[in-house]
Amino acid sequence: MTEQDLLTLRGEFPALAESVYLISHSLGAMPQTTTAALAEFASLWVKKSIVAWEDWLRESQLAAGRIARILGAAPGTVQMATNVSQVQATIASSLDFASPRNRVVYTDMNFPSVSYVWKAEERRGAKVVLVKSDDGITVPTERMLAAIDERTLIVPISHVLFRSSYVQDAAAIVKRAHEVGALVLLDVYQSAGIVPLDVTALDVDFATGGSVKWLCGGPGAAYLYVRPDLIPRFSPRTTGWFAHRAPFAFTMPEQDYADGIARFGGGTLAIAPLYQARAGAELLGRLDMQAVRRKSLRQTAAMIEHCLAAGYRLNSPRDEQRGGTVCFDFPGSDKVCTELNRRKFFCDHRPGAGIRCSPHFYNTDDEISRFLDEIERIRAGK
Repeated sequence: MTEQDLLTLRGEFPALAESVYLISHSLGAMPQTTTAALAEFASLWVKKSIVAWEDWLRESQLAAGRIARILGAAPGTVQMATNVSQVQATIASSLDFASPRNRVVYTDMNFPSVSYVWKAEERRGAKVVLVKSDDGITVPTERMLAAIDERTLIVPISHVLFRSSYVQDAAAIVKRAHEVGALVLLDVYQSAGIVPLDVTALDVDFATGGSVKWLCGGPGAAYLYVRPDLIPRFSPRTTGWFAHRAPFAFTMPEQDYADGIARFGGGTLAIAPLYQARAGAELLGRLDMQAVRRKSLRQTAAMIEHCLAAGYRLNSPRDEQRGGTVCFDFPGSDKVCTELNRRKFFCDHRPGAGIRCSPHFYNTDDEISRFLDEIERIRAGK
């Protein structure tokens, strides 16, 4: 698959005709067929009423299968959910933080919501160990490895850091964790759909992510992957009726967990977001991710070259140890970002990162040039 092959799919995304869309790290462009998929959900509700649940529950299984293909996961190892905080809390609730193996090791560059989940587990005996970044961009792999020892229970890390787009060495971290008997939970929200990914080859224990960003599915369709041999080992305290082996038997009072991945489910799943996320996941699942990655690295390298020449402070790696986002800063960048979005040059701004922008498989070189030129026009008061 060539770059031109990828660009032939631009017509699938209506927003590209009326904006410069460089915000896929935060909200992927909506596929045009998403409208029809949501209409299908609504039509089932109208025409079939309660019987629509037969179709809706089937859609949840299909959604999990689509995600499994993107992740390189075996069938029956993905559970759909609403957001990553929910599924990380589900995993946390499965663990026993009895001393001495009670340490939770991750970097201070993790996404804050995830950190909140694990810090809350200190009430149950967990001890969070934060591995510091020196530059606010990278986290030395050797420092991560040194922090993981026989007292470590789990290492919940981001594959690609949201604040800088730095790609952590997941393979090395998994290897070290397993050597000392620890688990790894890999947050792939900023990698799935833009960086080639194979959770089976990486041998991660758990992985979480969602549809909002590179998968172009909008909010509400998150997921949890569990390594097949680990599925029966855990019984989450954060649970609900759809984690029961026979949810419609309505038995009380104790939970009787399902044998398979459904045991990591909870209460009633939000169904509309699964229809909403269908088109993006189907499309991304068909792409050659190596081709997507090559295009991303080439375009982000060009953006980095421009930023350095313009004197911006670069907050992303210069080498290929980066995901699909370029982060850069200059005085007043927050106000420039606001004006860019008003003019439909879509990007975002984060404290410590500055402006974040991300070409996806559907973006052209011309759009990137126009975006960078527009920054200079705004800074010049034009």
